[in-house]
Amino acid sequence: MDISDTPPDWSLIQSFLAVAEAGSLSAAARALGRSQPSLGRDIRALEAQLGATLFDRHARGLAPSATGARLLPHARRMREEIAAIALTAAGEARQLAGTVRITASVFVAHYLLPPILAEIRAEEPEIQIDLLPSDDSENLLFRAADIALRMYRPTHPDLIARQVAEVPMGLFAAKTYLARAGRPRDAGDLAHHALVGFDQNPQILDAMRARGSAATRDSFALRCDNQAIYWELVRAGCGLGFSQCPVGRADPLVEEIELGLPMPRLPFWLAAPDVMRRTPRIARVWELLFAGLSTRLAQ
Repeated sequence: MDISDTPPDWSLIQSFLAVAEAGSLSAAARALGRSQPSLGRDIRALEAQLGATLFDRHARGLAPSATGARLLPHARRMREEIAAIALTAAGEARQLAGTVRITASVFVAHYLLPPILAEIRAEEPEIQIDLLPSDDSENLLFRAADIALRMYRPTHPDLIARQVAEVPMGLFAAKTYLARAGRPRDAGDLAHHALVGFDQNPQILDAMRARGSAATRDSFALRCDNQAIYWELVRAGCGLGFSQCPVGRADPLVEEIELGLPMPRLPFWLAAPDVMRRTPRIARVWELLFAGLSTRLAQ
């Protein structure tokens, strides 16, 4: 039989895409949740079926060969079409029961969502929820999640988005820290206090500099990019730090420090694939999420 008469199996194409985009078998295996040997067998099987070498080895892993590079855009379009088929089929489901996958940042998943998800489960016990805490932008069009909570407005034409609120930021310190180090009276006093900042993430530094501060990375006594851990450091008394006001004001271990400093506001959006948003269980969770977040973010 001629090779062209035998269309490649999608699972093999999926393995090809994972390796091409990850750059190595090991990284692709982690991304797909599979073993490296099984992924290697897929690549060899696809190469045998196509009669072509798809990857070249180099010092850091694997790179698509000339043939592999030409196939890559076709494989990506195939992935998009299969994702569209899955989305359309899933969007036709009319039952309220089932699973809804929600993705949000680690901070939001830790400090805002648990009581809201408890309320959703009490309201709709037949709906199961998968929560994916991640600071990466999960691809909703490939069903990584059904609903995403974003700190920016999604702009893809196949996504529907709804703004929940603009969340104010504030400066906070643990009561234990204030008892030990005193309370700053004005912005000038901050030079005499320990500040908690980010490590590689420039977000805090950029915001401070945009408001006229001469702060540098060395201005922070303690640095951490994981925002949930960052907040725990502030709560433990490591120094003054920034947080979303609804979270900080609800925490009995900390106090808000009002120095008259201009603070940014974070846009808070819900997003979902348009075709999935009409699915009853996703529509129901969407509305309950919006209501729960609106109440808490207004505090």
